[in-house]
Formats: sequence, C-alpha cells, structure tokens
Amino acid sequence: MQTEMSKSGSNPFNAISPTANTIINIGFMLYTIACLLPILLIVMVSLSNEQDVLTKGYSFIPNQIDFTAYKFLFTDWQQILRSYGVTIFVTIAGTILSLIIMALYAYPISRTDFPHRKFFTFFIFFTMLFNGGLVPWYLVYVNMLNLRDNIWALVLPLLVSAFFVLVIRTFFQSTIPVAILEAAKIDGASEMLIFFRIVTPLSLPVLATVALFSTVNYWNDWFLSLVFITDDKTLSIQYLMYKMLLNIQFLASNSNAASAIAAAGGTVSFPNETVRMAMAIMGIGPIVFAYPFFQKYFVKGLTVGAVKG
Repeated sequence: MQTEMSKSGSNPFNAISPTANTIINIGFMLYTIACLLPILLIVMVSLSNEQDVLTKGYSFIPNQIDFTAYKFLFTDWQQILRSYGVTIFVTIAGTILSLIIMALYAYPISRTDFPHRKFFTFFIFFTMLFNGGLVPWYLVYVNMLNLRDNIWALVLPLLVSAFFVLVIRTFFQSTIPVAILEAAKIDGASEMLIFFRIVTPLSLPVLATVALFSTVNYWNDWFLSLVFITDDKTLSIQYLMYKMLLNIQFLASNSNAASAIAAAGGTVSFPNETVRMAMAIMGIGPIVFAYPFFQKYFVKGLTVGAVKG
C-alpha cells in the first residue's frame, strides 16, 4: 500500500499549514529587507551631497546625485587599482591553495584505514585551542620566512583553518561510500587518482562552501597588511581604505593639522561623511557577486559537513 509520505513526496509530520507558511515567508522577507536596507542607505549616502548630509542627515533619496566622494577617493586612482589587484590576486590564489591543502589534509584523516588518522586529527584540533601567540607568529613570518613586504605574507597565514578541515573531513566520512573507494582500488586506481577523480567531484557542496568562506576571509582581511606590509605596492584594498579613513578622521578632528596644510598651500576641504560610505562600497567591491556562484552548494555543504564527530 502506498503510504501518505510517498504520495506527497515528503514527510507529513514536517508539513505546515498554509497560514504558517505565509507567516514564515513574510518573516523572512522582512528580515531580508532589514539586511538590504543598510546597504542601500550606504549607497545613497555615498552619492549624496556632503552639505545635504550634514544639514538633513542620512536619506534613502538624495536631493541630488553627487559623485564628489568617489572623485575624492579616485584622486589617487593608481594606488586604488594597484591595491585592488593585490586583493584580487591574494583572494584567488589564497582560496585555491587553501582549498587544495585543506582537502588533502582532510581526506587521509577521514579514512578509517589510515593508521595515523587519530594523531593528525588531534594535531589539527589542537590548533583550534592553543596557538603560539602574536609575537612568535610574527617572528616566524618575518625572521624565518622573510615575508615582510611580500605579497605571500597575505596568503600563507590564512591557508589552513582547522575548523574547515574538520568540516571537510566529516563530509568525506558521511557522504563518500567506502565501497566506491574500495572498488576503485581493486580496479587499480592510485590514491591520488581516487581523490581527484572520485572524491573531489562527489564533494563539490562542501568544497564550494569552504571556498566561499575562504574567499570572504581573504577579501575582508586587513590585519595582515597592517602587520607585514609597509610598501604601498603590496597594500590590500581593505587596509588602504582603513588608512584613508584614519587620515580623514585625523584631519577632521585636528584643527592644527588642517591649519598647517592650509598655510602650506594645500586644501583641507573634503567630504567627510559621504566619503566614508564610498569607502564602504569600495571595500565591498566585487565580492558580493561571488555568492550566487556558490549558493546552490551552500546549504547542503554546510549542513552535512558541519556535524562533527
């Protein structure tokens, strides 16, 4: 006899009434709007006239479209383009390398026939609880690896995340059937061939999810530039915006500095409020367009791989 579950295609105990479904949908719509409105406000304020913002406050509808904030930012457009190039390279190279390294670490410790899997699992888990501290960490990269003012100083520190390694390992354990691996081995496939031709294609949800998180981590990072970079040629866009914001705040709050600049023939007239919003837009950059490419894998990869064991 065909059960009710098979007729509907879903478990009847999980079904909700149309009224509850409508309420839930409205709730998520309101939540989505609440998330998008601040971004829209930032865009509108960045396109507003500075004087209108100072007299009337922030508004979703500017009295007139004004690109003064963006013109001010792009006064030094060569540096902005160079910093964008640095950030894009670091994000792409870092995401690809970190995904390869973390997957190669997670795969052996997901195999029950790997004799040292408990040691290496504990080794990566230990780093989630303890680390060497900021000073030894800095000395290793500067004195031992000589990476000061080197673009790889922005890549290497974020290459491996213990949390993501455990997420990928759990996905391998719970999703990849052992019988497939044994069948491939009987057919003569090597471990590397099994990993790249069988395990990797079956693990796209978790790999895409981890890739998305790694991409966001690399794009948003400014601390590594603060610690390791003094040369303007290798500044990331996030740290460049951070430096510009500090300079603007200093000039806006220090009348003596502004007077000295004016006495030297320079100009201290610049948009203060609108340029901050323009910086936020510059910092977001093209990363917001990356999410749709990962979205279809995101939920499955996160829910299946996030169950630790």
